[in-house]
Amino acid sequence: MNNKNLAKVALRYRAIFLDVDRNNIDLQSVASAPVVAFVARLKENGYCVSEELLHALNTVSADQLAEITLCINSVMGTDLNWAPLVKGWNVPTGESVIDHIITLVANIFGEKAGVKGATLPCGHLIPNGTFPLERYNGCPFCGKQFQTTDFVYKGQGSKLKELRLFTLDDLLNVFRSLLSSPTPLDGTQRDNLGMLLHEFPLPENADIAMKETAMLVVKLLVAQNCADDAQRLLKTPTDVLRYLWFEKTGYAQIIEPKTLVAHARRLYSHLWKPLSRGDNAADEMKKNLMLKYDRKACLRVAKWLNNQQMTPRQAAENMNPKRGMWVRMIRALRLGEYSRKNGFEHLAAILDVFYKQDYTTWQGKVDKARAANNADQTLALLKERPGLFARCLFATMLRFGSDKVLAAFSEIANALPARLLLSLDNSAEIYFNANESRIARPITGITHQIEPNKMLALYDVDARKSMIEAVRKVYKQSMTQRFAAQKTKAKSIYIDPALYQIPVAVGDRSATVQDASCALMGTRFPIEGDAVRLFLQWGKGLHSQHLDMDLSCNITFANGRNDVCAYYNLTCVGAKHSGDIREIPEMVGAAEYIELSLPELESAGAQYVTFTCNAYSVGALSPNLVFGWMDSANPMRVSEQTGVAYDPSCVQHLVRISQGNLSKGLVFGVLNVANREIIWLEMPFTAQTIQGVNSAAVEALLHKLDKKIKVGELLDLKADAQKLTRSESADSADEVYTYEWALNPADVSAILNA
Repeated sequence: MNNKNLAKVALRYRAIFLDVDRNNIDLQSVASAPVVAFVARLKENGYCVSEELLHALNTVSADQLAEITLCINSVMGTDLNWAPLVKGWNVPTGESVIDHIITLVANIFGEKAGVKGATLPCGHLIPNGTFPLERYNGCPFCGKQFQTTDFVYKGQGSKLKELRLFTLDDLLNVFRSLLSSPTPLDGTQRDNLGMLLHEFPLPENADIAMKETAMLVVKLLVAQNCADDAQRLLKTPTDVLRYLWFEKTGYAQIIEPKTLVAHARRLYSHLWKPLSRGDNAADEMKKNLMLKYDRKACLRVAKWLNNQQMTPRQAAENMNPKRGMWVRMIRALRLGEYSRKNGFEHLAAILDVFYKQDYTTWQGKVDKARAANNADQTLALLKERPGLFARCLFATMLRFGSDKVLAAFSEIANALPARLLLSLDNSAEIYFNANESRIARPITGITHQIEPNKMLALYDVDARKSMIEAVRKVYKQSMTQRFAAQKTKAKSIYIDPALYQIPVAVGDRSATVQDASCALMGTRFPIEGDAVRLFLQWGKGLHSQHLDMDLSCNITFANGRNDVCAYYNLTCVGAKHSGDIREIPEMVGAAEYIELSLPELESAGAQYVTFTCNAYSVGALSPNLVFGWMDSANPMRVSEQTGVAYDPSCVQHLVRISQGNLSKGLVFGVLNVANREIIWLEMPFTAQTIQGVNSAAVEALLHKLDKKIKVGELLDLKADAQKLTRSESADSADEVYTYEWALNPADVSAILNA
């Protein structure tokens, strides 16, 4: 068993994993010297321990405590190079565009013009009277870093985060909750499940609700030579195709390969670069998507399809939406050859019907009835497939009228997963607003704005509001019935007030990995001090190269004016930047910071500050790039000698880009200046600078998160349906739902299993 993996998973839930029995913990024990030293190291990183954990630490060896310390240091990045380009960057260097122009001219005509100055290791001549070189850790002209450090500040944080005890039973509960989650897993949950799948055997009769989760399990079973056991998770040909696609790309959502390749070409192309990387990137992606399978893989897929419980016509209809991909897959997997072998008669029948197209499609019937404006026939067909009915409910209401459509929908509402009903409730207000665009976030990493449905113009404001209320009524009735049907012995419930600020995670998932803790999209982090310090670190383990990642922020003022703090504007009202590093040093990576002064922002009339990180020099954000923000009621120092400004004890939220993330840029938070709180969100965009951020899209996402049903509101429905008494204290309640409980999104989603 890999304790390092288990320790990482536990830390994301604000816990420390110890392989101990809770019943054997001596709650009267006195902390030993190694435990005291360990707790002191935790405090330096901004953590304290619960009483139970403190006593449990006495039962483990000093070596194990040292291993846990190393794991936490690795997660918090204390072994990274946190030196920025400018030393003591909280005091501006005074560099200007003129300095860059003079330096450029000097490097072109320096020898001929007799310009005096200093020649740096990168080869650039810095003329006297331009950049103050004593203030830099590298070249201020090209952004190459020369000096690094292994030093970070520790212990400046004003608020310690409590860690609790996790045993094997706790991790197994997390494992089961991830497998049974009724909502798709976010990036952190997928990473957790991947690590736990390698440590624990798959539970018998595991209830795996989501297709994406099933793909992770199938991949593990295949790696363990247990492909036959995966048959129960591959119930349709589309499930088989989804796994084949997941195996190639890491994505469970199937999109046409040409679409993904085209996206790579757009993503990697730059106007400023003479030789476009776009074609090379697209060619590389094409190579990765080439359909080459060995005999073992071909036989595996042939068995999966041959053992399908569907009739040949049902299977062929299921394959029809991705017919083009199936034609290529059939050839690449030699399925025609296997269909002629004994024992593969069902596969032969499926292929025969598929190629002869001797089948009709349900979607074709729906489209025909809808085009003929036949409401009765359309609704009768939609009721056959409740999930698809839910996905086209709003458009169908606009076409045929809300009363008739919702009457039909109510008949099948209880057959739907609760997450789909919740998504409808969350989306209704925005969808039926004729003046508000919606946003969509496909796996390609581009955030799209969708204009309002044109048919909304046929209805007046009151009619549209009644549609919203009608959808909400259907949702509440169905959820109330589900909660009421649940058996519970509880008489009272405690709901943490903070849960009324956290949206239920349905529809908006984070693709990044949160190593230090987990937070749901839309979580609000209150600011304690007068400063917020953004940080960005990238390039760890890579050779010295041109790899330019940028940290930026956009400040919106009450009068409508905007200001930007970025590599081209290092200082502005209320913000200071640590300098633009464009070439990383050998193996240790590089860092950038932005310091935000809340008093200055408030006095200048700033309303919001939007945080972004961008890939300027390559097609996508660098894997394992780390970003986030720090906050403390105590002053946070900046080193005059190195410029290091990172302190793990002050980190409020830390996020890591995972492998395969296609984002060119990422909005990762919005500071509400008046409320002194940061809203955690994740909105990918394709521009290589902050100038490409679509402010309207950011506002639309914030509005969407604000309109989503909150965790506390969902618990209110549960309390009312089960007639539970609200308790003011967690100690006196039978059921307790705290902010710490909400740190496990899978547990929050489990409420939807009603």
